[in-house]
Amino acid sequence: MHITFITPPSINQLKPAERTAGCTRVVYAMPNIYELTVAAVFEQEGHFVDCIDFVLEQQTSAHFADFLLNDASECYCIWSVNLSMEADLFALEQIRNARPKVKVLFMGPAPTYYIKNFLLDENIYVVRGEPEFTAKALVYALDNNQPINDIQGISYVEGGKIKHNPSRPLLKNVDELPFPARHFIEKYQFSNPKLKDSPYTTIITSRNCPFKCIYCVPSSLTFAREIEYKKEHHKKPPVYSRSVENILEELSLLHKQGYRSIGFMDDNFIVSAKRLREIGNALKQYGFSWGCQARADAINDEIAQILSDTGCQYVDLGVESFNDDILNYIKKGISSEQIYQAIDALKKQAVPIKLNILIGTSPLETSTTVKETLRTAKKLKVSQVMFNIVAPFPGTEFYELAKKNGWILGGDYIPTDVQRNSILQYPNLSSKQMERLLFWNNIYFFFRPSLIWFHLSRFRSFQEFFIALRALKIKLFG
Repeated sequence: MHITFITPPSINQLKPAERTAGCTRVVYAMPNIYELTVAAVFEQEGHFVDCIDFVLEQQTSAHFADFLLNDASECYCIWSVNLSMEADLFALEQIRNARPKVKVLFMGPAPTYYIKNFLLDENIYVVRGEPEFTAKALVYALDNNQPINDIQGISYVEGGKIKHNPSRPLLKNVDELPFPARHFIEKYQFSNPKLKDSPYTTIITSRNCPFKCIYCVPSSLTFAREIEYKKEHHKKPPVYSRSVENILEELSLLHKQGYRSIGFMDDNFIVSAKRLREIGNALKQYGFSWGCQARADAINDEIAQILSDTGCQYVDLGVESFNDDILNYIKKGISSEQIYQAIDALKKQAVPIKLNILIGTSPLETSTTVKETLRTAKKLKVSQVMFNIVAPFPGTEFYELAKKNGWILGGDYIPTDVQRNSILQYPNLSSKQMERLLFWNNIYFFFRPSLIWFHLSRFRSFQEFFIALRALKIKLFG
């Protein structure tokens, strides 16, 4: 079968949705390795696969319509997140206008939750939760004219009614998956302002996080996985990890392919000193510049030393707040003291730190607590801080709380860019207050002379400077 993965163009002059994290609009482009892994599965099965990113190609809906009129694909695949839903459904309308009977597969968190929105006819299919082997089984059946009523993890239309097949069990041995089909994106240049070297790519070495944060959807794959698993089990899914040997094999391949920097996209990359040291030694051997996401309670002096020794260029710490009452309310599972200890350990080893802070995670939040968080972040003198506003994502415990207590403007969730907008309204903190606090927190943090001088001293070229400046401009002003 000829299968084409599509990233549709943005509409309404909005910045396109970022589809890997899935909750913001694009600040800097990132490869969608979740989609590329499904593409690699299809290639293993002998299908003819294409990937076309109309966002990276800077093409419009008119270009997309012209493409459809001249394309011969038998199946289109779209990885959809909440913020991209409007653009994706408009693209579906264009597909149906040009090719009424072509098959369309949707995967990702948006179709996993908003199933009915996508299933408009009998040639559209939703691949729920983890997509790889569900999509593999579905495409095999479609290609061989076999029934699909026993394929786990799909929803579809039959006889005018939506059918939901039972969920597919989680993939325990993640080593079974091929590496992402990065050859489809070699023509695009990806860069990460936190990593100075390019070409840049991303890796995921595990799925999900074992902790109980009530608001959290750290990646679009995790979100789709959780939504589907919770339907039956009413709790977060277990974590499954790739073996170190499998990870080292991918690092060797990326080195041969000429990549120079890597961002690890795991919800929680650091789980043990032994695993980190083995992966870190390989990263150092190949000369990779790299960074990762981690919990504050995973960082100690030994871990910080390993990160420093193996060339780690940033650690993203999801701290959310320094207020212990708020941390307890959101079930973060860490204390402010653990956050300070982690930052201190990393600073001793000169490992750059980025703090991720969420405004409004709890009705305990006030303008005073937000301002205190900013003051604390400035005192800590870390390299970067990302301020966002929490969103009540459907499928999370926070969504249920927000809906029950009437904290959502308009009564229910609508897709929202957490870097800019709020749909929350607390008795002591309005949505407009949160948006103003977010904007001014960014201004007060990033435009301090000391921080500007710190970052200017680290740039090795004008190109690096302009990449970082463009990312900051988009973050602050859209």
